Amino acid sequence: MKKYLSTMLAVCLVLAALSMPASALEYTFDNPPTGDFGTPTSDETIYEWEDPNVDKSKNSALIPPGFGTPTSYLPNSGEFLTPNLAADGPLSKGYTLTVTGGMSGAAVFPGAVDTSADAYPTASYATSGAPVTAFTDVTSDFYFSDGSLGTLEIPAIGLTAKIVQGTDSAALKQGVGHFTSSSIWDGNVALAAHNRGTNAIFGKIHTLENGNQITLTTKEGTRTYSVTSVMKVDETDNSMLEATSDNCITLFTCVRDEREYRWCIRGVEM
Repeated sequence: MKKYLSTMLAVCLVLAALSMPASALEYTFDNPPTGDFGTPTSDETIYEWEDPNVDKSKNSALIPPGFGTPTSYLPNSGEFLTPNLAADGPLSKGYTLTVTGGMSGAAVFPGAVDTSADAYPTASYATSGAPVTAFTDVTSDFYFSDGSLGTLEIPAIGLTAKIVQGTDSAALKQGVGHFTSSSIWDGNVALAAHNRGTNAIFGKIHTLENGNQITLTTKEGTRTYSVTSVMKVDETDNSMLEATSDNCITLFTCVRDEREYRWCIRGVEM
């Protein structure tokens, strides 16, 4: 009997233990976070973090340079679609027209803007017939019978090459390319050419030294320049393309194995 009672007591204790609440095994879960479904995306476009004051109209649109040209990798490079309306164009800052041939003559716009000059010439300056800056446009009578604009000679490196209009790949296959935004005679004449391959006309210009001579021949005549600087510039630096009031010549080519740089040689009239 005692054994029976002991067994029953043990069973009751086990049942009592099993009936106790298992609070240590209870868990709570947070609700899942709200999803992004249906969130508007119109405010997350690039226009939210871009400068809202940047002109995105066709006034600032660029015609991109040709593939493989010396400026093809330069951001914001190329010719303006509407150059007269561009930010630095002659019509953007209230320039006074220069009148040629007396009051009955046709009014013409300056070909380029010299940023160092007075942005608003006085009436006496404008009516005197003096240009805002030194600049010569390429017109139909500037071309020779072979389609070139002239000849470039650099005796120090044995270079003699014809100059053609434009700096796209088609132009640079023919010779030294003329930046169409630059002058062809007075002011800053900017030219470019390849530095490698079968047409590596500018392959040695980085070896020029100050004092070496550069000769430009066009239908306007022959002008000789003296090298004043040989620089390696950043590919985004277009400052050496700007118009100048003095007569100079600027040569550009790529830097071998350094796509982010360009060789820039500047010479001034002797």
